[in-house]
Amino acid sequence: MSGVKVPFVLVDVFTDRPLAGNQLCVVPEPIPLETAQMQAVAKEIGFSETTFVSEASGDRYAMRIFTPGGELPFAGHPSLGTAFVLVSRGAVTSPATQKVAAGEFWVSADPGAGTARMRQGPPVFGPVFEDRVAVARAAGLQVDDLHPSLPVQAVSTGLRHLMVPAVDRDAVVRANAHPPTVREVVKASGSDGFYLFAADTAGAKARLFDADLGVGEDPATGSAAGPLGAYLVHHGVLAPGEIVVSQGVEIGRPSTLVVDVADDGGSLTVHVGGGVAIVGEGRFDLPF
Repeated sequence: MSGVKVPFVLVDVFTDRPLAGNQLCVVPEPIPLETAQMQAVAKEIGFSETTFVSEASGDRYAMRIFTPGGELPFAGHPSLGTAFVLVSRGAVTSPATQKVAAGEFWVSADPGAGTARMRQGPPVFGPVFEDRVAVARAAGLQVDDLHPSLPVQAVSTGLRHLMVPAVDRDAVVRANAHPPTVREVVKASGSDGFYLFAADTAGAKARLFDADLGVGEDPATGSAAGPLGAYLVHHGVLAPGEIVVSQGVEIGRPSTLVVDVADDGGSLTVHVGGGVAIVGEGRFDLPF
């Protein structure tokens, strides 16, 4: 029986050391796989995302992104990790333009420094989600654990996440997600994820809960950290500039996401970056 050999690289993103941050599997070479086969590979590896590069040359590349449960049009840590792998292998130069289903995005990677960075899309602010009782129940908290004045609101810089402000960092730590209610709230708000956070002068602490993508709790979510930075500046919680977001500690994958929000005279420009470490490589031998 003929088969397909699928090389892959494993990287940890939003960390300055291996075996922390958010895990990513990158298939860096164009392989003739069908969508269902890509989905099967993503389910087999079991990370929050797996990327499949379909073309790469010069300062451009294209890719598809899969979770264990489905395909995404955009994601943060897969963008940084894939750019880092391709630049490290000399497949593209940095900075580069990344093409995904959601559009084209500027990315850069510095293998020597062990970092990568991307510019996300213009922030889009959705309606306020008013059912705070359901939101608190989804997080396993009381309504009093939610911030009394900041709104629960869907925000996107490429992927729409529900911003859920908690009263303090302790409330974020104590959260215990109730997946059925997370699913209900995410669906009712038209979002792709539930991003619980608390912000202060030191930055923000956050946790991402998912009900349908096969992730559960995500260690580091660049596609949510970008909207969070835009939300905090938009609502006057923090001034434009660098915002450090901590995520993943509760599930043993401590992660640091650096969000940079610039106010360009009424519009916000959002960059998200962090550390990247290549931790291994190999290949799948598949009977496709």
